[in-house]
Amino acid sequence: MYNITIIAGARPNFMKIAPIIHAIQNAKDEGFSIDFRLVHTGQHYDKNMSGSFFEQLEIPEPHVNLECSGGTHAQQTANIMVAFEQDLMDHPADLVLVVGDVTSTMACALVAQKLHTKVAHVEGGIRSDDWTMPEEINRLVTDSITNYFFTTSETANKNLKQSGVHENQIFFVGNTMIDTLLKQRPNFMQPAIWFEIGLSKRSYIVMTLHRPANVDEETQLKDMIDEIISHTQDLPLVFPVHPRTAKILERLNISHPRLHTVAPLSYLEFNYLVERAKAVITDSGGITEEASVMRVPCLTLRDNTERPETIDLGTNELVGTNPKNIQPFLDKLFANQWKKGQDIPLWDGKTALRIVDSLKGVLSKG
Repeated sequence: MYNITIIAGARPNFMKIAPIIHAIQNAKDEGFSIDFRLVHTGQHYDKNMSGSFFEQLEIPEPHVNLECSGGTHAQQTANIMVAFEQDLMDHPADLVLVVGDVTSTMACALVAQKLHTKVAHVEGGIRSDDWTMPEEINRLVTDSITNYFFTTSETANKNLKQSGVHENQIFFVGNTMIDTLLKQRPNFMQPAIWFEIGLSKRSYIVMTLHRPANVDEETQLKDMIDEIISHTQDLPLVFPVHPRTAKILERLNISHPRLHTVAPLSYLEFNYLVERAKAVITDSGGITEEASVMRVPCLTLRDNTERPETIDLGTNELVGTNPKNIQPFLDKLFANQWKKGQDIPLWDGKTALRIVDSLKGVLSKG
């Protein structure tokens, strides 16, 4: 029996691992001798992650929650390493599978290698080249000690090869986040805000802002929101807000009749809004992927992106962090001149099947 330990540390990680769990269960049902243990490091506490969250994703609740939330980056990394080391010693694995770029990804990869356990990285090779982002450091460290890389794009493949990774370690499989999106799309749910303010298709804009460079600099946040309000005509702006950002908005007295701040939404509610929006304004990488697949115009308020395929092939544009950059992009949107986007290779809902097929091969070879 081959045993795989799967690591998740934050809510988006579960969207990425859900299809992999389904594919492992299918392989097991078909007679391949494989099983998994799901470890939640508890890196991000999320009150929305109840039993219904796992039911919606059709995955079991984690075998363990290491409860390593809070603290500085160093404290959290250390806490995860200490807790996961004990868990992995108690439950040895043939391979540890990590996803994305959160602190848990890096910390658990380090622990696995020091316990002589091979590591597979889902979304390996992604780069923003911005070392001020904690996620970029996590990616670089994780990929420097990974055995098998499951990649989302040819750009990621190129990044890995340039860093000295051998071609036989790289598996270009696609994007598991899109597996979940396509599977769950029929299940999207109307959030309460849809009825409360009378939203209708293509007649509102969804906003998300969470990166410290945008929300912690109070003048920057105010200038960005002022620019967005000034150039979105009469459309409602729906802004699911992290509690920390909500306090900053309140302190700055930022309010407008068209700006509707709401508590963070569930995955199914949020994507219901995105799918029907005229556009999304965000600084999130994952949302750019989902918006591109759903062909929704996306404005990214960042100076760089680790997902260039969403720009080259998708509906995403890199606006930058200067608030004055926003108007020309919104003008293009309202002139109906936004690019349509096209299919991104292997973002087809079958990524997890390709991952598990590849795992069968590498596990069988030992």
